[in-house]
Amino acid sequence: MRAGIVIFPGTNRDRDIAIALERATGRKPTTLWHRDADLPAGIDLVVLPGGFSYGDYLRCGAIAARSPIMRAVSAHAARGGLILGVCNGFQILCEAGLLPGALLRNVGLRFLAMDCLMRVERTDTAFTARYRPRQVIRAPLAHGDGNYIADEATLDRLEGEGLVAFRYVNEAGEAVPEAALNGAARNIAGILSQNLRILGLMPHPEDLVDPLMGGTDGLPLFESLAAAA
Repeated sequence: MRAGIVIFPGTNRDRDIAIALERATGRKPTTLWHRDADLPAGIDLVVLPGGFSYGDYLRCGAIAARSPIMRAVSAHAARGGLILGVCNGFQILCEAGLLPGALLRNVGLRFLAMDCLMRVERTDTAFTARYRPRQVIRAPLAHGDGNYIADEATLDRLEGEGLVAFRYVNEAGEAVPEAALNGAARNIAGILSQNLRILGLMPHPEDLVDPLMGGTDGLPLFESLAAAA
């Protein structure tokens, strides 16, 4: 699999993503710059990593969503290419209209830097095939604007079409309201596009891909992508 990681001014999780991808695929990803007009030939996966693109000015991800490279990313999406957006990357995907909804300020207006638990809601996608159905995994949070929101019709559609990929849960695997530390609607931690080729999620699976990091709960996501390609 050939992956490309987009770098915006303020991106700070690109190295973490690169480590995770190289561990899973055995191949170094390509670095893509926000001013690039095109993607290199042969790119299978585009990753929008976490950070604070453009200092979160205006709205998180709003300026990055209008960067030159996002036209190429949108074209990649139209061709059925794989796209992963983590944290700020999820915000950018929503701002670009590639995923529905928006990420608002956390409930309580506090930045969250802690681990959370997520339940894998489906395992028949390019992102989740190496997980077990309804497996509960751990992942770090690091965001101030991770409160996923959408209108009720959109939320119902996401649920009805099985497009919720990950959901915040407690240790018993239950999606109780208090498990969504950021206040996300229906405990949504990550969603998929209708063709299942785009994933946006707020927690950081790339930070748990090696025992030296404290666990490997995030590694199956990147192994799933490697197998899919």
